Amino acid sequence: MALKNRPVPREPLPDADVHSEGFRQTREARRSALVEDYVELIADLIEDGNEARQVDIAARLGVAQPTVAKMLTRLCADGLVSRKPYRGVFLTDTGRKVAEESRIRHQTVEAFLRSLGVSAETARIDAEGIEHHVSAETLEAFRKAMTAAH
Repeated sequence: MALKNRPVPREPLPDADVHSEGFRQTREARRSALVEDYVELIADLIEDGNEARQVDIAARLGVAQPTVAKMLTRLCADGLVSRKPYRGVFLTDTGRKVAEESRIRHQTVEAFLRSLGVSAETARIDAEGIEHHVSAETLEAFRKAMTAAH
């Protein structure tokens, strides 16, 4: 029988408090992932062309403009972006910080996946999801593993 077809032995369940912490962190990562995706994209659009417009955000995220409008209202309320009539969307200092932290996490995860031999396209796509769920400890381990490999 091939190794990949063998069931992996299940570890005993951890203490309930320890076990619930993993689920709590996952729920928090899901909540923050969308915000991070928006601010990171807004930062990229601004850097690429000096303006992030609602229509461009919708096209890049593959969502409808009303969905973007609703999220931009939330991001304004959270102090991450500002909007100017007949102009684009701009990041506040806090928004720029969130975008930069997200970008660094994404780049680290993507580089780590590439160091494992994952194709550039797959690494880019997979990193988009993983970046929001990875801890600072794991990111540091990724960095150390990549440094050790060179």
